[in-house]
Amino acid sequence: MGLFRTSKIPLVGIDISSTAIKLLELSRLGKSSKGYKVETYAVEPLPENVVVDKVITDIEVVGQAMRRVLGKAKPRAEYAAVAVAGSAVITKIIQMPKSMSEDEMEDAVRMEAEQYIPYPMAEVSLDFDVIGPNEKDEEQLDVLLAASKTEIVDPRVAVLELGGLRAKVVDVELFALENAFNLLAQNDPEIDSKDTIALVDVGATTTSFTVLSNAKIIYVREQAFGGKQLTERIQHHYGLSYDEAMMAKINGSLPEDYDAEILEPFKESMAQEISRAVQFYYAAGAPGTIAHTVIAGGCASIPGIIEQISNKIGGHVTLANPFASMSVSAKVNKKALMNDAPALMIACGLALRSFD
Repeated sequence: MGLFRTSKIPLVGIDISSTAIKLLELSRLGKSSKGYKVETYAVEPLPENVVVDKVITDIEVVGQAMRRVLGKAKPRAEYAAVAVAGSAVITKIIQMPKSMSEDEMEDAVRMEAEQYIPYPMAEVSLDFDVIGPNEKDEEQLDVLLAASKTEIVDPRVAVLELGGLRAKVVDVELFALENAFNLLAQNDPEIDSKDTIALVDVGATTTSFTVLSNAKIIYVREQAFGGKQLTERIQHHYGLSYDEAMMAKINGSLPEDYDAEILEPFKESMAQEISRAVQFYYAAGAPGTIAHTVIAGGCASIPGIIEQISNKIGGHVTLANPFASMSVSAKVNKKALMNDAPALMIACGLALRSFD
């Protein structure tokens, strides 16, 4: 398994969040085609507190959920790409001589990494990727060094194995989001990837606000806000357990006062959080004006939320859908896929690693 490496074999994209496991398998439409087909996908909810702050705390329970999601989807691929949160990863761009062989570079990177990583090297999963020639010195290469504590990576690998998959790629959630966004931008005539674009991913506990220019990340900020807050409001207001509140939210089986008492205040809070993130971006000396904002994550599918965010921040705001131009297998429920599309951005970015 290569940490953060790309792959040329079929992979299932597996996104393990605080509230669910999301699985996606893609295929290419012909060897020379740039088009893709959704072969299968599935979502399996997770009990409360088995994944806390993106860290798996109960491998056995999450492993059981992994078996269930694989049973639903029945993917063909035996290997998987999974991701760790950006907050759990140390990245650094370093320079290495162009003349080095890969083995020499691997040894040199490990020695160089020791000065940047505040943990014993025996406790770290480490990898690197050559970005390209250094702009100032043609004899040097820019190399992306990426490392995460093994105690973060190993549980994800173990969970995949409990489900019957083998980990081939361990990626970074932010890189997977970027991968999916670039595909989305290529197929959306309203998005010019040369513009400054904001990608807002509202997860279970964290909202990541990422700004891209020329399809490259130039700014990242995370805020402690997510869909779990909506679940907790339902739980406390109606006297339900967390799991009951989660299922009621998913199934839409809530009392008549739900929209006015719970959902509308949450939508206002979500729009306010995104507005605050935009303000922080400009206050940080933004290099460009945001031309387009794309909203991803499970909460992006809440009816009316895109309009509410647009009213709050202005500009062009759209819902993330990486599958808009893809073919869909007959065994996939297309309506369910499109409803879940904003929450499948990370899974999509991971599944795309099959074709890198």
